Amino acid sequence: MNIQPLADRVLVKPATAEEKIGGIIIPDTAKEKPLRGEIVAAGKGTKDEVMELKAGDTVLYGKYAGTELEFEGEKYLIMRQSDVLAVIA
Repeated sequence: MNIQPLADRVLVKPATAEEKIGGIIIPDTAKEKPLRGEIVAAGKGTKDEVMELKAGDTVLYGKYAGTELEFEGEKYLIMRQSDVLAVIA
């Protein structure tokens, strides 16, 4: 991975949205943005805040959290550690 977040930021690969529900195919415009993803890279934290997340963690985040970016054809979100709501064990 060539992207390394700085300070208290993490790079998240969002989970894919469901394609169909009960046999009904959902078009792209009606798909709800996933609220779960996997940490791909994490910064080192700040002097006031220790980085508690690490690459490989599956996390839940807020609906409008982070900034979307595309790198080498893959979509990612970059957000602050405080935007992450929970880690899924």
